[in-house]
Amino acid sequence: MTDIVIAQTTIDDARRAEALARGAVENRLAACAHIDQPFTAVYWWNDAVETAQEWRISYKTTAERLPELEAWVSEQHGYEVPEWITVPVTGGSVAYLAWVAEETRPRPAV
Repeated sequence: MTDIVIAQTTIDDARRAEALARGAVENRLAACAHIDQPFTAVYWWNDAVETAQEWRISYKTTAERLPELEAWVSEQHGYEVPEWITVPVTGGSVAYLAWVAEETRPRPAV
């Protein structure tokens, strides 16, 4: 079985969140992406505590595709230091995990 991971980032605009989610799926870097409802983020930035509204995007992908997904998100994102966190999937539905692996498999160029 292929190693499946969940990769997450956040962004401060709903349309940009959808573009990041859709682009990764269209490019088969992720089988799917979930966009969480906006939440309040409180964090240190440039020696000050900041507060912002953000949307979290969770990508379901394979460990093999993860480096390419990370590079793509970094290029498309826009933040100076975008959040990028990955979590290994240690179990789940065999059918679902196989679907993630199949949908992220690189396709031959047409």
